[in-house]
Amino acid sequence: MANKLDGSTKNQEMESVLLDLIKSLQDGQKGFAEIGEHLKDATLKRYFLAESLKRASFRAELEGQLHIAGMADVKESGSVAGALHRSWGELKAKLGGGDHSLLETAEKGEDEAKDAYKKALEHELPLPIRSLLSEQQAHVLTSHDYVRNQRDALAAAK
Repeated sequence: MANKLDGSTKNQEMESVLLDLIKSLQDGQKGFAEIGEHLKDATLKRYFLAESLKRASFRAELEGQLHIAGMADVKESGSVAGALHRSWGELKAKLGGGDHSLLETAEKGEDEAKDAYKKALEHELPLPIRSLLSEQQAHVLTSHDYVRNQRDALAAAK
């Protein structure tokens, strides 16, 4: 029985996992909004702004789960890596990297989001949380593929 986690440890693990994902979602929300502002293609711009709102929605769902479990209030932050990533995207936009370059930056951000969900789902989590994370992960994977395909289409058009 020594390898079983007690309730308190499981709650701490769940809180840690969800807080890490929330940081990733904050990064994605900000990144999609900032890159979306710089994209020239109107369809991509709308997609990126909608995806920013979707990440905010995912974040709210996870924060709601933390509140239901009686856990921490979440502070607006994001990660240091996310802040650096967004700065790189802004720099590319200012230097005239164009939509292709911005999509490359966005795909790297989506790679980080994919990894965050994969790591989160490696933990022992309650079924409702696991189910929610799986649904969100499926959307993130679809979004990643869309961004990658748009980037590749722009490269092929050159």
